[in-house]
Amino acid sequence: MDIMMTAEKQKEGPSWDVLFPHAVSFDQPGYNYTSMGVGGKIDRIMCPRSASELGDMVSLLRTHHIPYTVVGNWTNLIVTDKGFRGALIWTKNLDRVWAERDKNHAQKITAQAGALLMELVGLTMRENLTGLEFCGGIPGTVGGAVRMNAGAYGHSVSESIVAVTLMDGEGRTRAWEREDLFFEYRNVHLSPGHLIVDATFQVFPAAQGQVEAKVSKIMADRMAKHPLNYKNAGSIFKNPKNHAPAGHLIEEAGLKGYAVGDAAISEKHGNFIINRGGASAADILALIEHVQETIFLRYGILLEPEIKVIGEQ
Repeated sequence: MDIMMTAEKQKEGPSWDVLFPHAVSFDQPGYNYTSMGVGGKIDRIMCPRSASELGDMVSLLRTHHIPYTVVGNWTNLIVTDKGFRGALIWTKNLDRVWAERDKNHAQKITAQAGALLMELVGLTMRENLTGLEFCGGIPGTVGGAVRMNAGAYGHSVSESIVAVTLMDGEGRTRAWEREDLFFEYRNVHLSPGHLIVDATFQVFPAAQGQVEAKVSKIMADRMAKHPLNYKNAGSIFKNPKNHAPAGHLIEEAGLKGYAVGDAAISEKHGNFIINRGGASAADILALIEHVQETIFLRYGILLEPEIKVIGEQ
């Protein structure tokens, strides 16, 4: 079966609604889902309600040679204007979060891939557990945060990870210890086809109110610095190694406010692109390319995008 077939032809295959009742939708506009408010038609969105159902979905998609990728909170993501041919597996229902002590009485928090980072942060505030405050205000999910080794304020999630449960292309799961995983700046190396099911984090007891106070300060700092009143996808570029942060380079190059269509570099933060109302994915991608060219010509630095772009070009 041709993997580039239309959604209509794909519907002629498995009885999706029978196999996964109320868990599959077809021909959805990407702009209704992405935090940037852009994107063309997505052939199929699948929302597994358990790790077992996730495995069943992956197995069936692979059997029928249908391309797929996993999405969390639709932040840090651009769907192209031509849309996505295949299936997006949305982990929104895989959202359990729980705290526990191990046999050595160490405090740990485990969260499924679709749980919001702010759910973890909320739990640490309620239970007075420190170690994840820097995640305050990051809008993504646990799966996305692990996949991109998300971080802020000099910290990254890999510092706190104890173990990650991965699923292979056959739907089999295995827990990987931290020392068996290779993390780097804004990335973790995973074998092709492996999906993140859940992750366990090490946290530590803190004084009453200490965690909440620190998170509140971080949230206030984000509100002051980031253009949260516009649709955006967070930081657009990774900070280049051994150089000033990407936002500083962009500001120094005089690019704040530069626009392509309704996509513009934020006046508030140089590493944010905002949708002023009617931007297309093409506008955003053209603006990213312009910034890269400008920074490379001025500094000899090629900025690498932190966001993920999916769909037909």
